[in-house]
Amino acid sequence: MRIVLDAMGSDNYPNPEVQAAVEAGELFGDEILLVGHEGQLKPRLEALGGSARVRVIHAPEVLEMGDKPARSARGKAENSMAVGMDLLEEGQADAFVTAGNTGGAMANGLFRLGRIRGVKRPALTVLLPTAGGRCALLDIGANTECKPEYLRQFAVMGSVYAEKVLGVETPRVGLLSNGEEAGKGNELVKATYPILETSGLNFIGNVESKELFSGQVDVVVTDGFTGNILVKTSEAVAKLLIETIRAELTSGVVTSLGALLAKPAFGRVKKLMDPGEVGAAPLLGINGLIFVGHGRSDARALVNAIRTARRAVEANLLDALRSSIQEQLGKSKAEDE
Repeated sequence: MRIVLDAMGSDNYPNPEVQAAVEAGELFGDEILLVGHEGQLKPRLEALGGSARVRVIHAPEVLEMGDKPARSARGKAENSMAVGMDLLEEGQADAFVTAGNTGGAMANGLFRLGRIRGVKRPALTVLLPTAGGRCALLDIGANTECKPEYLRQFAVMGSVYAEKVLGVETPRVGLLSNGEEAGKGNELVKATYPILETSGLNFIGNVESKELFSGQVDVVVTDGFTGNILVKTSEAVAKLLIETIRAELTSGVVTSLGALLAKPAFGRVKKLMDPGEVGAAPLLGINGLIFVGHGRSDARALVNAIRTARRAVEANLLDALRSSIQEQLGKSKAEDE
């Protein structure tokens, strides 16, 4: 298996990427294609002792976090994302991983790889921790304005991802709304509900965010504007709670002793809430396997991102998405007739 790792993506590039490439190559036994400026990468790789499993691919340009995605994707044709995705398009690699600009990954993906045939809009997906494991939420920012047909395709792609990569048999699909009843929600939700009812998916109806976190659903679909707010709010609340509990437990001698005893439990909670445990979220709908991680990813998070990408390759996710989209297009056409 050949995984491309964008060496110029994270906030602290390229140090976390170089370290992750070496560790992942040894851990998985795969060839890691490390794409970036070779003048920066080779000395760092040599300082770590080098690796026969890491191949440096030169990309002279960097897509910075502040760059305008579409303009930079065109103007910086040799940026590390573009060069890495070209390897996918040419069949020289199986998946692409970056901790860089999400908009840049989307723009480069569309320019270099295009969409899966029939897909209206690609969607960025995240796995949120729940009482029963994890739930796939999409879209979380790629599409702020959506149509009902977009959400239908998000539901199809999210269901395939949950089944193939998370191992969930017949994933439960929910539509994010402000109430469980079929008539609740804005115009987009109301128009999407009957479409999902006849989609052939395991659609369980509208869900509120509390059902998402209680583990009652495996896939939740929404527009990118709402999804992005939900994810960022959830991350902020989780961080606030953990920091507040830590501060309270260490505020006195007695509570500090209690905190010491509870340290293993808090470690498990922190691990559950840490996005670095999954490492990266897939851009579903692009005609190639693209995974995007946090800009603050360290080497551990990037190794986990590569692990997530490997699972998608092993599960033949891309072909499964293609066939499922075509099946849904056939159903949609039959309904129109």
